[in-house]
Amino acid sequence: MALTLKINVVDLNLVKAMNFDPKSTVLSACEQINKKLHDTSAHKQFKLKEYGLFHTEDDPKKGAWLEPGRTLEYYMLKDNNVLEFKTKMRTLRVRMLDGTVKTVFIDDSQPVANLMVVICTKIGITNHDEYSLVRENFDRSDKENVNSIYSSATLTLKRGKDRERDRSVDSKMEQLKKKLKTDDDLNWVDQSKTLREQGIDDEETLLLRRKFFYSDQNIDSRDPVQLNLLYVQTRDAIIQGTHPVTID
Repeated sequence: MALTLKINVVDLNLVKAMNFDPKSTVLSACEQINKKLHDTSAHKQFKLKEYGLFHTEDDPKKGAWLEPGRTLEYYMLKDNNVLEFKTKMRTLRVRMLDGTVKTVFIDDSQPVANLMVVICTKIGITNHDEYSLVRENFDRSDKENVNSIYSSATLTLKRGKDRERDRSVDSKMEQLKKKLKTDDDLNWVDQSKTLREQGIDDEETLLLRRKFFYSDQNIDSRDPVQLNLLYVQTRDAIIQGTHPVTID
């Protein structure tokens, strides 16, 4: 039995209902869409290497790319489900620890682990497996709550009030700590998922940091990019107290 899907062709601002064999692969479905569009309109055929099918969720920032080798029935799609046919290529802004921002062209359908090769190569880093990305944003309301609780804690200490209030402040701080990411608990991007699956859209800038320290032998002493990144990250860790060292 044929599967009827609504295909939203983003580049053409066009939605077409099309029938597919549920056992067809996603790549075959893309070829079918491309041919159908070419036969019924004057537009040039899309480069299928750069295009794919995207299944949106309730949150427009999220969703998942359908893997080319999977069948349509694998995703348990139903009649009249909407899929977006659009380019997988997008730009990603990556901030370095020294404040500079690099713009990299990436395949949005790839997991972050694969993107690290592209990102590090673009920047000039060879040991990509030691680096990862960090999300720095959190809700403004959470930040305001932290400030409010710190103020409450300060007043408590000044007035020497009852211990119950102290415990209440500690409890609230623990709850917020689970939501907020500190230098000890960075909000690392999940390398096994795509950016889109984690709600990271085109507008967000991610921070590049060294996550694993396998060996300093991986750093070329003649490589100014890696040396600068390592220096800035180590300096900040010492100043902020997340990397304890002696005064000497």
